[in-house]
Amino acid sequence: MIKFGPSGNCKTFYEAGYKKSVEAPKWLESVGLTAYEYSFGRGITLGDETAVELGNEARKHNIEVSIHAPYYINFANPDPDKIENSIMYVVNSLEKLKLIGGKRLVVHPASCGKLERSEALKLANNNLKLLKDRLDSLGYSEYLICLETMGKPAQIGTYKEVFEMCKISDNFIPTLDFGHINALTQGTLKTEADYRKIIDYMFKELGAEKAKKVHIHFSKIEYGSKGEIRHLTLADEKYGPEFAPLAKVLKEYDMSPVVICESSELMAHDALILKEIYSKA
Repeated sequence: MIKFGPSGNCKTFYEAGYKKSVEAPKWLESVGLTAYEYSFGRGITLGDETAVELGNEARKHNIEVSIHAPYYINFANPDPDKIENSIMYVVNSLEKLKLIGGKRLVVHPASCGKLERSEALKLANNNLKLLKDRLDSLGYSEYLICLETMGKPAQIGTYKEVFEMCKISDNFIPTLDFGHINALTQGTLKTEADYRKIIDYMFKELGAEKAKKVHIHFSKIEYGSKGEIRHLTLADEKYGPEFAPLAKVLKEYDMSPVVICESSELMAHDALILKEIYSKA
């Protein structure tokens, strides 16, 4: 079953009188959402007791919790010590995910830095193999590492690059961030055919099992010549992408992804809009 939810706590969550993330599952269920993404973007600060409490609340209210690993992970860094740090950021994030009882960890793959793209991509793939081996040795092979498509040319993470990376391990799946894809390609996501091209390619490269359970990030994003600038709300009329064409493709292919809305401030509010669009597709 497809699930919808926000990345973090929505402005309307706080306006309703709630204050803590452990209260999010109760509120999300009350408004009709079924997923929640907790971000470690700027660091892993969630305490173990709070993680257990959040997990208990999530099970109580039927909310699937995913975690976004720190943004500064970079598997294309040429420094072996930095790669070890990136591996440990993933491992430490998974330790918290295990306490919560979630299954999906979103990871930014890499940035080019001063390297040529081909060199950075090769390095990232080699280091992701090291990550796979480490996770297997630690018993984390049941968790899904959701490698994210990125929104800037200086980053590694076109959808084709991500699909190749996901072949490294059975538990690597894509996070298709359609706002990022649209920003990177300067607004090319407009029609069902535009989305179907990506979805078809994913099924072809990764098979139906991975493709159907893909992780999705969705928001409208302002972009410029260097790609992503900032996240917007679904009310924005200048920048895309629109969700309705994608919703039709998701239904057509009988997919069951987790769809996380990353709109600015109104992510739960907009996640409900995405859910409604999907129900009418």
